[in-house]
Amino acid sequence: MDSINANQPEHNHQDLIGEDAVHKIRDFVDSTPGCFFCTNDAEGGPGDARPMTALQVDELGNLWFISASDSLKNQELAADPSATLYFQGSAHSEFMHLEGIATVLRDPVKIKELWSFTMKTWFTGGEDDPRVTLIKFAPTYGYYWDTKHGKAVASVKMLIGAVIGKTLDDSIEGRLDL
Repeated sequence: MDSINANQPEHNHQDLIGEDAVHKIRDFVDSTPGCFFCTNDAEGGPGDARPMTALQVDELGNLWFISASDSLKNQELAADPSATLYFQGSAHSEFMHLEGIATVLRDPVKIKELWSFTMKTWFTGGEDDPRVTLIKFAPTYGYYWDTKHGKAVASVKMLIGAVIGKTLDDSIEGRLDL
């Protein structure tokens, strides 16, 4: 255990497995859907990181995105389907990192389910635009850092801890195993 966590008087580590991990991912994405979606290049080296919005987390914990069929991201995923997602909700809490396998597919029913009018900005042909594809990201591992009682309580505990010289943050962190 590291020195900061060793000084913590409260329990601040909780690994989540199965349905508990899916619930945490869903709650996280519902409040913070924007992430950096990172791929690998065709040679297995680092690819690009681009901002993406997770549109849904299904009952199995898969995250769904809409993407253009001719995007560099789709090309990189065709060569190597492994991907990493990084989420950040605020400066001091709500962080999540997910690793997994991304599958590019076309499913008109799912596209209709996830479609919103503003997507027409990128897909001028609407939901029937032939460039519209889905990315289903299936997480295989993750890690989260959050607060147990919200930002207000965490801020008060940090302030009191600073005044009395004791580690009193309200953090909770752990692995996400699906």
